[in-house]
Amino acid sequence: MKILKNGPDGAASRVLLAHGAGAGMEHAVMQTLAEGLACEDIQVLRFEFPYMQKTRADGRRRPPDREPVLLDCWRQLAGEFAHPRLFLAGKSMGGRMASLVADELAPAGLLLLGFPFHPPGKPDRFRGQHLATIGTPTLLLQGERDTFGNREAVAEYDLADTVITHWVTDGDHGFKPRKASGATLESNLAGVIERMRHFIHEH
Repeated sequence: MKILKNGPDGAASRVLLAHGAGAGMEHAVMQTLAEGLACEDIQVLRFEFPYMQKTRADGRRRPPDREPVLLDCWRQLAGEFAHPRLFLAGKSMGGRMASLVADELAPAGLLLLGFPFHPPGKPDRFRGQHLATIGTPTLLLQGERDTFGNREAVAEYDLADTVITHWVTDGDHGFKPRKASGATLESNLAGVIERMRHFIHEH
């Protein structure tokens, strides 16, 4: 499995960062987050789930693997790259899968980037029940306009006291704001990186 590393092996904290359903670890947002977060104290490791590895090999787009395969991939990586201060992180689907095994794997913390609470336009298909009881310290970074769970909707959800929510200004599912908001994707990603770094240092 190809792993992309940013930051030194001897860093005090290590972040395993997973991609979302449709784009791999080299997507521009993933790259910006990994490069921006990595520093002397924090190493960021990006990886890809099996279906995305196959797409990389032959160029054919595939739907994500079934949930047991994705969860086992997280377990394998957390074991292979074990660290005294390991943080699990993921964009959308990658984060949702990390959240399902977080309490089992007992990392120092969990970073959720655009959590897919429900498919767009289908709020009845809720997928965040487990976040009401999660014991792992969690930072939820969510765009205010995210169609998978916007600010208004998430305010109604039952989230555990362990979950800290940070709202990304006018951000969509990829944290991109509208021009009229005065924010930019660059400023939003810089804010996300700053919040992630603060959370890591606090935990």
